Amino acid sequence: MKKLEAEITALDMELRVDLPREISKARAHGDLSENAEYHAAKERQGIVNARLGQLRARLRELSMIDMSRIPRDRVGLGSTVVVLDSSKDDKITYKLVTSEDADVAQGRISTTSPIGRGLLGKQVGDTVRVQIPDGVRELEILELTTIHDAAK
Repeated sequence: MKKLEAEITALDMELRVDLPREISKARAHGDLSENAEYHAAKERQGIVNARLGQLRARLRELSMIDMSRIPRDRVGLGSTVVVLDSSKDDKITYKLVTSEDADVAQGRISTTSPIGRGLLGKQVGDTVRVQIPDGVRELEILELTTIHDAAK
């Protein structure tokens, strides 16, 4: 949520301060019909407005997440899961996050990704077969730390 709020603040500043200044400066150059600076600033203004709408809607959605509905003994949003990939005999740690925070290189996967969806609702000891673009992966859940455990 902090990341979304920071982006909203930056875009809001651009929309309310920077873009009006650019538009005003471009208007001062005269004929608006052939003024590329003016058209670029107006186009950017539309893009920023649309993005702000998307971000505010997503922030509203996230603020409505009911922490009491996130399971305490099963994989859910915010859980850190250590799995054994049986095909590679390799331990992998995943943290289930929202799509905005996903970063596979850092082990943060979205709850809407194929692996994230497969892990949701599972417990330690469960084995999950997940269809991914490379084929099917079989993952055994070895360790689980829920968002509630991490908050303690």
